[in-house]
Amino acid sequence: MDGRRKGAVRPSVVKRVHAYAAVALILGVWGAAPPASAASPADDEKAVAALDTQYQAAVKANDAETMGHILADDFVLVTGRGKTFTKKDLIDGAKAKSEIYEHQEELEQHVRVWGDTAVVTAFLWIKGTSEGKPIDYKLWFSDTYVRTPNGWKYVHGQASLPLPDQQH
Repeated sequence: MDGRRKGAVRPSVVKRVHAYAAVALILGVWGAAPPASAASPADDEKAVAALDTQYQAAVKANDAETMGHILADDFVLVTGRGKTFTKKDLIDGAKAKSEIYEHQEELEQHVRVWGDTAVVTAFLWIKGTSEGKPIDYKLWFSDTYVRTPNGWKYVHGQASLPLPDQQH
C-alpha cells in the first residue's frame, strides 16, 4: 500500500472528476437553448419591426455591413419568379452597388411573433436603377426572423412578383 487509507480517493482522480464536471457544466450552458425572452410580445413586435425597417434602410443605402449583421449566415430569399439569393449574394450585390435606390421603403408593415419566431409582412416600394436600367414597382413580401443568443436574425425572405400599377 502507498500509505493512504483504504477506500481513500487519490487526488489525481478528484482533479479529473472536477475537470469533467467543469467541462460538462460549460457544454451544458453552451449547448442549452437560449433562455426565453423577458420581453413582452408587444416589445418583440416593436424590436422586429424596427430591425426590419433598419434592414430596408441598409438595402437602400447599399450598407453591406449592416445587412451582414442582420442577415443570418444561412439566410435565403426566394423571389416571386423562383430565383433564390443567399446572404453572400445580397452582400456582394450591395458592395457592387448593382442597384441604386431612390425608394426602398415599406409602405405597410405587419409583424406577428410566435415565441422565438417573427414574421414581417410588408408592402414595399422599390424605385431606382438595377444594373443601369430604371426600376419602379411595388410588391408584397414576408420576412422571417428568429431569436438567437445574439438577438433577432433575418433567416428567410419570400417576395411576390412586382404588382401591376395601382394594385394593392
